[in-house]
Amino acid sequence: MAKTENARAALAVILALAVAMLFIPAGAGMDEAKKWVEKEFQPSTLTKEQQLKEMEWFVNAAKPFKGLEINVLSETIPTHEYESKVLTKAFFEITGIKVNHQVLGEGEVVQAVQTQMQTNRNLYDAYINDSDLIGTHSRLQSAVNLTDWMAGEGKDVTLPTLDVNDFIGKSFTTGPDGKLWQLHRPAVRQPLLVPQGLVRPSRSEEPSSRPSTATSSACRSTGPPMRTSPSSSPTT
Repeated sequence: MAKTENARAALAVILALAVAMLFIPAGAGMDEAKKWVEKEFQPSTLTKEQQLKEMEWFVNAAKPFKGLEINVLSETIPTHEYESKVLTKAFFEITGIKVNHQVLGEGEVVQAVQTQMQTNRNLYDAYINDSDLIGTHSRLQSAVNLTDWMAGEGKDVTLPTLDVNDFIGKSFTTGPDGKLWQLHRPAVRQPLLVPQGLVRPSRSEEPSSRPSTATSSACRSTGPPMRTSPSSSPTT
């Protein structure tokens, strides 16, 4: 009986993986990146050659995560709607990683963040929350500070050309401990939140496309590390 149950469980896993593979774009990589650089990520402060060089880095960094599905929650504003409808599509086609970016009211976002921190139950893999929660993140230590994470565990998946000084409002997202807990947005560029700090192409409301890191702060939960952007706060 146990052998039969184990066989069924193994078959279920195999079938689930097979179905998931059907939804991964076969050509995820540089061809797709070039299309997005040409048609969407313009104008940019970078030359197209520089953009493509960074895109190549993204494609390679994404390989271990290809087929991953990530759930993100943010407040309903035009910037987040653009990310939800356009940038998630670009990210999926370029990396093979699917991001389900849900947009709800501000109160619902705050409630979800608080519930996840209090219960350690993984409701979402990432949040985009207001930077006025910086005190909560630094006091409760329920988030992963970006200063230490990008220099340590997340170093290999943090864009080498990223300059956090390109983001406005850093002082609002730096805790009393001097650690950067969030990357302020909407600003120069907008990070897409994904586990392990994987980065993606970004674009502000006044298009200036340059990829950036994945998140702001991360709440600690029982699920995988969650990264958020500032407005954000990842949970782990």
